[in-house]
Amino acid sequence: MNTIHAIIFDLDGVICFTDKYHYQAWKELADREGIYFDEKINDRLRGVSRMQSLDIILERASKEYTKEEKESMAAMKNESYVKLLENMSTKDLSDEVKNTLDELRHRGYKLAIGSSSKNTKKILKQIGLGDYFDAISDGTNITKSKPDPEVFLKAADMVEEKTQNCLVVEDAAAGIDAACAGGFLSAGIGDAAAHEGVTYPIRTFGELLSICQDF
Repeated sequence: MNTIHAIIFDLDGVICFTDKYHYQAWKELADREGIYFDEKINDRLRGVSRMQSLDIILERASKEYTKEEKESMAAMKNESYVKLLENMSTKDLSDEVKNTLDELRHRGYKLAIGSSSKNTKKILKQIGLGDYFDAISDGTNITKSKPDPEVFLKAADMVEEKTQNCLVVEDAAAGIDAACAGGFLSAGIGDAAAHEGVTYPIRTFGELLSICQDF
């Protein structure tokens, strides 16, 4: 069995939850364009890039949009989203998550973030984890979003560990797909726990402590 030396966490849905802010910002955009958008469609956006998310929303549009129009729309959505993120605080970081992270660090694990979001650093700062992680691989340093493993591969490189010695913690199917594609072990929480390729299905964040023993 491979020995885990580092743990790479997805951000949204694992460390904290920003779904409601994404939903509000995308809904505002969709309503302005007269495009139907609901929470079921919003679920399809989890773990994918901003432009890919926009393409999913525009599947219901009655007109075609140019590349420039799409880029403008994505930028407007992000502006709304970033403003909404100002509402986040340390209250958005649960005691279970913080205590588990602290214990994993105490046990000697390297801790990293692997998120497609370009707002990762801002979110971490808002919830009080701005300088907490050993490495942050996010939407600002990748060219391919999940299910491509690039974001996790770069995180593993940052903490100087082989992929087989890294555990990826994800809540989305696209994230588990990315972990599998990159040769990582994975722990799936929420919907990701049911993924056929997941190494360790877990129900709570704290269960990571039973997977990651002292080494």
